[in-house]
Amino acid sequence: MSLQLAEQFEANEQYEEAYREYKKEYEANPDNMGILERLGHLSLILDKTEEAAGYYHEILKRDVTNPLAYEQLMSIYEDTDAYKYYVYRGNKNSIEGKLDFAINDFKKALGLCSDGAQAAMTRFTLANLYKQAGQDMKAIDQFNILLEGSDVHEEMFLQLADMYMKDEAYSSAIDTLMRAKQRGFDTPKINEGLAAVYLKSGDAQKAIEFTNDELLKIQCMLEIGQVEEAYAQLNGLSEELKQVPRYFTLKAQYFYSAKKFDQALECIDEYNKLAPNSPLTYQMRALVYDEKGDEYNAHVNWGRYNIVRGNYDIAINEYLNAVQLNDNDIELLFELAALLESNKEVDHASEYYVKIVKKDPTNKEALKRLASYRESIGDYQGQVNYLEKIIETDKNDLDALKSLGRAYEKTRANAKALELYQHYIEIVKNPADYKIIKDKIEKLQNGGAEENSEGLLDKIMKIFGK
Repeated sequence: MSLQLAEQFEANEQYEEAYREYKKEYEANPDNMGILERLGHLSLILDKTEEAAGYYHEILKRDVTNPLAYEQLMSIYEDTDAYKYYVYRGNKNSIEGKLDFAINDFKKALGLCSDGAQAAMTRFTLANLYKQAGQDMKAIDQFNILLEGSDVHEEMFLQLADMYMKDEAYSSAIDTLMRAKQRGFDTPKINEGLAAVYLKSGDAQKAIEFTNDELLKIQCMLEIGQVEEAYAQLNGLSEELKQVPRYFTLKAQYFYSAKKFDQALECIDEYNKLAPNSPLTYQMRALVYDEKGDEYNAHVNWGRYNIVRGNYDIAINEYLNAVQLNDNDIELLFELAALLESNKEVDHASEYYVKIVKKDPTNKEALKRLASYRESIGDYQGQVNYLEKIIETDKNDLDALKSLGRAYEKTRANAKALELYQHYIEIVKNPADYKIIKDKIEKLQNGGAEENSEGLLDKIMKIFGK
């Protein structure tokens, strides 16, 4: 009843009464965003700006991407608190993806900070904005300035170390985390971070000194050649740890080191069930096949590894190497052709669709791709040939029938087009498609077919014929 009464008071412009009723409703339902918005709005009408700000803060606690809350807070603080105004404007620009504007806002806010703690959090946000914008060197500069101050926490050290890790600046990452320990952050997170950096940099012996992670210790043991000791540790793990994906990668690593490649591949398959399509799956398989001397499967898996990582040129090269060794896998030929098409190499892609059709003359997908390709280069007779093969396989393929009809018209085979369209309207269910083809039939019957649209290839062939 309180909510209905509040809405009635608000409709009658009895704002004080409406405000009181909404407050009652808010006390009963503190997470109701609609009530918070009404309270913020009414607070502004009643000139209760600090209370309005409080309500919009509550909205942001529940929905950090709420643009209305940012706009109202910007309006509240525009003439009274420049620091807060730029912070809220920066946050609004950030959630809208306007990172350059957000960076400028936080740079302005940084110059307006009232104390060290406020400056630290503002600089931390600015560093992260630079990071999001791909301006890594500027982000690193901001983190380093930040870590010289007194208002720091371990997350700042960890983020800077992570940025150094990304650039493979391992010594800088180690120095950063050692600084964290010297500043009093001798915490599990910092120590595990150090272990990860040392392992990544190739110093597994040093990594063992810092980690308490059982799985990471086993990985380090495998790296330094303590293979059988590592396997004993693996077998002694708890049942809970034996269910996590890393357990299977470590077992695969053990079997790889022990030259038991088939067992290594079985473990990789188990890992893939828990973490499907991970680049690590393909990388591990590729390494195993390399060691087995199976070049074909090594190239295939290096290709898939690079696809997942977005390195398409490298993936194409790996697939080309695989196909040179064995071109019987139709699925792989499709993958290669699709990669070439996405790389704008449509002529090259068509060669692999031709290979597919030679191996499987009734493969509709490859035939459709080839028909489309021949049409794109103006070879309408070639398009007809491929579409006719589809119809031989499936005389009721509506898309192929419609495309073949248009191709017949372009090659002036109007009688064939008419016969095909008659069959089309007998089986089509969609009324709109029925009407389109019915109109075409009438035009063909009345001699109003489209004039021959001679393709580029056709013209070239005629020139050579002369």
